[in-house]
Amino acid sequence: MDPDELYTLRAQYWLGHYTLCIDEAKAIARRPMSASLKVEREEFALRAQLALKKYDKVIAESSSFDVTPGIKAIGLRAKYDSPSTPEDAKSGILSELQAIVSDPSVTTTAQLIAAQTFLSAGEMTKEALQCVHQGATLEHQAVAVQIYLRMDRIDLAQQTLNSMKQSDEESVLTQLCVVQIKIVTGRSEALDAIHILTSLTEQYGADVMLLNLTAVSYMAAGQHGEAETSLAEASAEGDDVDTLINLIVCYQQQGKGMDVIVPVLERIKASYPSHAFVQGLARVEGAFEREAVKYKVAA
Repeated sequence: MDPDELYTLRAQYWLGHYTLCIDEAKAIARRPMSASLKVEREEFALRAQLALKKYDKVIAESSSFDVTPGIKAIGLRAKYDSPSTPEDAKSGILSELQAIVSDPSVTTTAQLIAAQTFLSAGEMTKEALQCVHQGATLEHQAVAVQIYLRMDRIDLAQQTLNSMKQSDEESVLTQLCVVQIKIVTGRSEALDAIHILTSLTEQYGADVMLLNLTAVSYMAAGQHGEAETSLAEASAEGDDVDTLINLIVCYQQQGKGMDVIVPVLERIKASYPSHAFVQGLARVEGAFEREAVKYKVAA
């Protein structure tokens, strides 16, 4: 089998169509293919299960002694994200991932999953970049683009995107990185991002991820009503923390009152207490309270 025959499976995953990705993996399971492609197929299917928050299933399927470093890393990510994992156990999981990427036998998938987990941890951007900065695969380069954008280094993100275009300009992943850079660039490029996302949605169908990207593009273009419509469609697809966070931003930019914003904020805090957004908000609120005490006037 030509590696390009996994194109649909990869594209469905990258676009957030995780159930369709799993279906595609099952559909091609009996086709003859090389050992490396079989591993790639299995890894994408497991990553899709992880994205669907089927943590116990992923942990069970990755717990054998003979699994690849990539599948082992996916299992560790499932443990890290699982609500049943105590917060004080997560540092140990990060240490295990660091040991995997330090091993000479590390695979590109293990490096990728480790980078994504380090980013999720919040304070390990350097470690994440070390995993992917060499750009061994298109996915490595895509994560590097995201990291550079977080660092406000659009120049480095653009350089990496140029390399992705040389490798595969038509790839869904390359197009998504184009969108991300255009969004960060601002209003002058936002309409181009909307056009690309509209094309992808027409070709592959809408999902939570694409609807959120579209909403953010509309906000960058100053079209907040259209952004709210996209977020409403994303909310109808299922509960998602990114949708809720973007909804708060959209409400703020439209000047809506706290009576509208607070219920969404409380929902995020209740449903996603370990999310970086919630933890960052708690730090800011704590700092504000400490400063407010200094100016408190005695009755």
